[in-house]
Amino acid sequence: MSPARRSVALTPDVRFAPDTFVIIAGPCAVESREQLLETAAAVAAAGAHVLRGGAYKPRTSRHSFQGLGAPGLDLLRDAAMRTGLPIVTEVLDPRDVDLVAGAADMVQIGSRSMQNFPLLREVGRLRKPVLLKRGAAATLDEFLKAADYVAGAGNEDIVLCERGIRSFDPSVRNTLDLAAVPALRRACPFPIIVDPSHGTGRADLVAPMALAALAAGADGVMIEVHRDPEAALCDGPQALLPGEFAELVGELRRWAACSGRSLPVPEDAVRREA
Repeated sequence: MSPARRSVALTPDVRFAPDTFVIIAGPCAVESREQLLETAAAVAAAGAHVLRGGAYKPRTSRHSFQGLGAPGLDLLRDAAMRTGLPIVTEVLDPRDVDLVAGAADMVQIGSRSMQNFPLLREVGRLRKPVLLKRGAAATLDEFLKAADYVAGAGNEDIVLCERGIRSFDPSVRNTLDLAAVPALRRACPFPIIVDPSHGTGRADLVAPMALAALAAGADGVMIEVHRDPEAALCDGPQALLPGEFAELVGELRRWAACSGRSLPVPEDAVRREA
């Protein structure tokens, strides 16, 4: 028997729950004010529920773009005020938890930090939802034990994110493990979403895998969107154009209705032009 499912609310209008399907969307990284506000307006207009964007970026090479840092958090808050969307952004360092939490409606622990135990404990003391991504080589048991570090510190408002695991196949960035969704559902009470952008690394595979995630019982998806993927400073090949994202939202809305799930539009979303 599966555990009783928890609901995690970001705002009165946006919650991860058995009867809803939440769409998180935005650029991989906050690159500039113009880039972020244009993308935020586009995803809001298309029906996204949560805005994503990295102010701090963990990169394999120290020479790669590392994000704008604290100024990026200010840009995210500006975008949130303009669109009415709550925001989720990643924290990398335990020393920055309060700074990031002060700007974000939901704090993300990325794949590389899944077993950063001091960081897990720090976000566990927050009274703010946490999005925990599965490590690229983590078993489901290790994933759940990472979540337990957060819950054990006092915060059970956790959303798990399956984002693909490393495999031998070079045709995709990662292997998206959709079997993890029903497996985790039987093992824990937390909402579960899927990131098909990182899970495949290919924009042409994002839409079919997002629809497959809905069919597998996920509570939402996390999609990367960029106005000019070829010029993106981070993960351009996996980002959808705004028009492609709008088409995907329409498909998700139709298929969600078939399964008795809703993709509500937050009533207080302003959806103004940036």
